[in-house]
Amino acid sequence: MNYAGKNVLVIGMARTGLATAEYLIKRGAHVTLNDMKPETACADEIARAGAIGAEAVVGGHPEEIFLRADFIAISPGVPMALPAIVKAQSRGIPVLGDMEIAFDEMKGRVCAITGSNGKTTTTALTGRIFSDAGLKTVIAGNIGTPLISFMDHDSRDTWFVCEMSSFQLESIDHFRPCIASILNLTPDHLDRYNSFESYADAKRRIYRNQTTDDFLVLNGDDPLLRHEEARSRTFLFSRKLQLKEGCFLQGDGLMLSSRNGSGVLMPLARIPLKGDHNIENVMAAALMAHLAGIPSESIRRSVEEFRAVAHRLQFVATIRGVDFYNDSKATNVDATIKAIESFTGNLILILGGKDKGGSYAPIRDLCPSHVKLGILIGQAADKIEAALTGACPLARVGSLEKAVETGFERATAGDTVLLAPACASFDMFHNFEHRGDVFMQAVRGLEKRAG
Repeated sequence: MNYAGKNVLVIGMARTGLATAEYLIKRGAHVTLNDMKPETACADEIARAGAIGAEAVVGGHPEEIFLRADFIAISPGVPMALPAIVKAQSRGIPVLGDMEIAFDEMKGRVCAITGSNGKTTTTALTGRIFSDAGLKTVIAGNIGTPLISFMDHDSRDTWFVCEMSSFQLESIDHFRPCIASILNLTPDHLDRYNSFESYADAKRRIYRNQTTDDFLVLNGDDPLLRHEEARSRTFLFSRKLQLKEGCFLQGDGLMLSSRNGSGVLMPLARIPLKGDHNIENVMAAALMAHLAGIPSESIRRSVEEFRAVAHRLQFVATIRGVDFYNDSKATNVDATIKAIESFTGNLILILGGKDKGGSYAPIRDLCPSHVKLGILIGQAADKIEAALTGACPLARVGSLEKAVETGFERATAGDTVLLAPACASFDMFHNFEHRGDVFMQAVRGLEKRAG
């Protein structure tokens, strides 16, 4: 698309919106940035907008700025169902996300990863494997730096390994990854989607533009994924199935099999990440790397050297025999269940935050065998308490710092205090990273006081 002289409205003034605005301005567009937040809450963003030559309209979504745009660039956090966007689309005004805008100019190849859980760990590991193998690799998307930020340095020999959320996938049009993966599908973001099916359909958009020249990697243990019908060449990974082609368990070893070759990739004992879900993440990453032509020995070496990503079952400290783990990225119930199942028991579990519309009842079955105490914080505390009462002892506290203190007071040597909230963070924190950082700071403070 030729952006020179076009009036472009960019919705959302966080990291992605500002990066998109800067990209478009460099290509000659007249850009207006818009955000619901009041001026007092986004002074820094308004200053940045001015510095790059964009107009800023904040405190609401006035319809007139939508209807005068030649096209609209939408940030992931903004729903496509926003009334002003729906009206603009009805007038024929295109609405695109940053991933689609970047892809329009891209020369390199994309390996795109989505799923309800495990996206960031799998994306980071896949990028590490590609890079260690000598491939020019960029890790981008929902994992941190927007893809669009790299387009000024794009080259034909670059692999863009991208984490993609359902929000980002809502706004793609022609985006086509050479390799795509859906890791799993479980209920999430039901505060944004009107049903689980519409959320799952957004995830499935990751492969809708693929052709027979492309690869799709799916979780064979997920009943919603193992029978997907796609034009691309489909490969499964599985902890339960023996596969002719794909990545699977055989005894205590991880097997890789495809037309590129087959054999034992590595013993399970050599995987450094905790939890069965991380075995699946390793399988997905290894299979994608294998399909990209990376030798098994190189994949094995990268996996063995990889360590947990921050805020994802991240070990923090041991204080007087009590372990502390930060899984702040467990922002839905399924992620929390996976975190709980990574331990044999003796857990003091910190839960709560902003409710996302799902049920907390699935956690209940694990409580008698795994959870000594549930400590509840945040907006969703009442709902979680109603779901878990009688399954394990519960305590209510007013802050995450108090939850850490209470957990340590109630723990004995051999116990684990685990932050795995099953909720979004926005009731008390800027994001899940901020929540995890506060947890780790509280643990570090406790460590100092405990000597």
